[in-house]
Amino acid sequence: MHRVVALVHAPQSTFELACAAEVFGIERRGLATRYTFGVCAERPGPVATRAGYDMVVRDGLDALERADTVVIPGWPPPQEPPPDGVADALRRAHARGARVLSICSGAFALAHAGLLDGRRATTHWALADELAARFPAVRVDPDVLYVDDGDVATSAGSGAGIDLCLHLVRADQGAGYAAHVARNMVMPPHREGGQLQYAAPAHPAQFDGSLAPLLAWAGERLAEPIGIEELAARAGVSTRTLARRFADQLGVSPGQWLLAQRIGTARELLESTDLPLEAVARRSGLSSATNLRRRFLRAIGTTPGGYRRAFRATPR
Repeated sequence: MHRVVALVHAPQSTFELACAAEVFGIERRGLATRYTFGVCAERPGPVATRAGYDMVVRDGLDALERADTVVIPGWPPPQEPPPDGVADALRRAHARGARVLSICSGAFALAHAGLLDGRRATTHWALADELAARFPAVRVDPDVLYVDDGDVATSAGSGAGIDLCLHLVRADQGAGYAAHVARNMVMPPHREGGQLQYAAPAHPAQFDGSLAPLLAWAGERLAEPIGIEELAARAGVSTRTLARRFADQLGVSPGQWLLAQRIGTARELLESTDLPLEAVARRSGLSSATNLRRRFLRAIGTTPGGYRRAFRATPR
């Protein structure tokens, strides 16, 4: 029996804890029980949650000494280092051979404890830059849903914790066992793509300086074959000057900005219309379905068809 123990920390996210509990802690009809699931805290007793109630945790950190897998289901706030006793308990559990995994901001607890040094890891897309800045020894991948580095694994935002837990069940017990768990949860055994498809599309908000009118003009003409030369001509500057202004104000090149806007338009069309891919490609300025598929896969990590199936506003 594989022992899974979740280490909770106030104010605990109930959903992130439930991701692990639902995969590892439920007995399912017709499926042999292969896991036990428990919860521990630095100090046993009431632990506040983000859902407005306290939960009572009976076990302390000594539960980690008996765990085969330790789960960190979020770590609020991520800037707060774990207390010394918690960090030491995590390091001891890992050193004796326990698998350690984090969900969403839980990666920060592992990073504070030094367990991600020299490793590839991920976290919620909105926290990825902060994780990389605070812990330069960690190779942060902001795109993927999860990273399995063997004895240490990390997931992106909350729902990706389910993807990681199902992946580990598949690794532990085989694809058939994991598929049974996923069906019982009414979940796909494996989701397509990375987490960039779930990040909000970028829209120009407020730009100081001379780019705002140009961005508004280009945004209304994405279906037209405008490129860097047309943008520079519209702004009345050289392409080199335009590139410098984009780098200074937006941190990207004009070509990268144009492509991001076109991908964003394609996303909106895939979500809100039944247009065939050729029409989506033309309206977003990506010229052809072949180019749309290539650009979309590279930028979002999934196919236009896969994205439409996941995000269609009114399912057919």
